[in-house]
Amino acid sequence: QVQLVESGGGLVQAGGSLRLSCAASGRGFSSYAMGWFRQAPGKEREFVARISRSGGVRKYTDSVKGRFTISRDNAKNTVYLQMNSLKPEDTAVYYCAVDISGATVYDYWGQGTAVTVSS
Repeated sequence: QVQLVESGGGLVQAGGSLRLSCAASGRGFSSYAMGWFRQAPGKEREFVARISRSGGVRKYTDSVKGRFTISRDNAKNTVYLQMNSLKPEDTAVYYCAVDISGATVYDYWGQGTAVTVSS
């Protein structure tokens, strides 16, 4: 079993930056692909970014391309989401998740960290 704990959320003005972290417990972190998702008030959860086991392949939803960067440090069992040029529409609870099988099915989720972007 993998436990995930997100941190780094908060209140920021539009145009600002935040870096989210997701620390994973348990063995095998370097064997798993990782993803970030978000859920805005009144909306369904949506995919934000994904990173492969080695970090060599990264994918983003169109709305964050060029502004967000996903990365990982396998020595620290941590995945990051650097968010720049934040917009009010980025306001959401952000969740990290682990894909154990690599089949883009996420097996474990964190509790989320809230990001609020003021205009």
